[in-house]
Amino acid sequence: MLHVLLATTPVPKDIPLDLPLPQWLLVTILVISFLAHIVFVNLMLGGSLLTLWAEIKGLKDKDYDKFAYETAKTITVNKSLAVVLGVAPLLSINTLYSVYFYSANALTGLMWISVIPLVTIAFLLTYLHKYSWHKLADNKPLHIAIIGAAVLIFLFIPLIFLVNINLMLFPEKWGTISGFLSALVLPNVFPRYLHFICASLGVTGLFIFWYTGRKNYPFESYYTHLTRYAIKKKAYSLTLAASGAQFLIGPVVLFTLPSKGLGWNLIAVIGAGAVIAIPAMIWIWKAINGPEERIDQHFGKVVLALSITVLFMGSGRQIYRANALAPHQQLMAAKTEEFRRLSAEARAHPQEESIALEIDTSLGDVAKGAALFKMNCSACHQKDAKLVGPPILEMVEIYRGKADQLKEWIRKPGKKRPDYPQMPAFGDRLSEDDLHELAKYILSVK
Repeated sequence: MLHVLLATTPVPKDIPLDLPLPQWLLVTILVISFLAHIVFVNLMLGGSLLTLWAEIKGLKDKDYDKFAYETAKTITVNKSLAVVLGVAPLLSINTLYSVYFYSANALTGLMWISVIPLVTIAFLLTYLHKYSWHKLADNKPLHIAIIGAAVLIFLFIPLIFLVNINLMLFPEKWGTISGFLSALVLPNVFPRYLHFICASLGVTGLFIFWYTGRKNYPFESYYTHLTRYAIKKKAYSLTLAASGAQFLIGPVVLFTLPSKGLGWNLIAVIGAGAVIAIPAMIWIWKAINGPEERIDQHFGKVVLALSITVLFMGSGRQIYRANALAPHQQLMAAKTEEFRRLSAEARAHPQEESIALEIDTSLGDVAKGAALFKMNCSACHQKDAKLVGPPILEMVEIYRGKADQLKEWIRKPGKKRPDYPQMPAFGDRLSEDDLHELAKYILSVK
């Protein structure tokens, strides 16, 4: 398998630097911090979707308009927490998977960079929607359009992140990717995206159940005919429907994953998470269909069970990533070690270093000197124009008939003019014969 990967996959050298923390600790930080971050991303997106739905429904029922307003007030808070909690997983994945993460970023290019302005616009729209609620009370279409635009952006930003995270798992595909759209159609992107949307709705349902059910929440002063029980029941129903959809989408996600990252460890973790979610769904079903006074009975256990499920799913994501990238990381480690070995040998034996010169034989007896000039000098000197250093014709004028002085200057240059930078010394890089050939070529230029 390693030989196949070597033939078809870009294998760059890694930067041979030690990790700032033990790898197991960085992985733990990545998994836990990502799950904390994604919960508030779920609440931000799910809350925005719920606000949009409730405000549209509120055109005919003012209680739903009030519910939309109450939900909208939570979006900006959850948004801020999502941003703050996103720093740790971003730094962790950059540290653990630098080559893969930055390669995916580079390949999706403009779309990846657009995340920053898109996030900025979406956040401003949520604040505008929140603080213009009463001012635009008589212009509901415009007000709904504001949250609608924010929802569309909130739906698109996670897709960009998901495409990048998915792309970093498949270095063998990097050579075929020519931008965001080509990365978008890689296997598993859309099933994972649908799974994420369902998760957002499920988490938001639990949040609304808790938020409107707090004892200090003045529910009755806000609503005229909607009851606390009615909203709790709808919130639980949303969580149950979203969780049921995840049970249908989950196998599709698993079966569309390329087999290179699959393993019994992954199947065991994902399976355990799914099993733990089943009692939570049963408790929710009983609460929805049971007596009103018992709707809160198992809420704590539901949250605990689904939290453990989320932890298992997040761990499964990391397991697949580790499985999928392990062969490529082995190749990269071997290439990095070879680079370090050759680099150490070159530093230990600088005079044995052999560099192929591009010699143009049509130049006759100055061919080698021309090749040496192209390799060592052309980045700073042109024939008749100032670049970094003076032009060749100026050198010829100064050193005509003084080849030995020119060789000595190249070997150990000084600094004569304030408008030119100090030239590096070439004494240790060029042999006496090379200096002779180089001076001969320079003085032949006309």
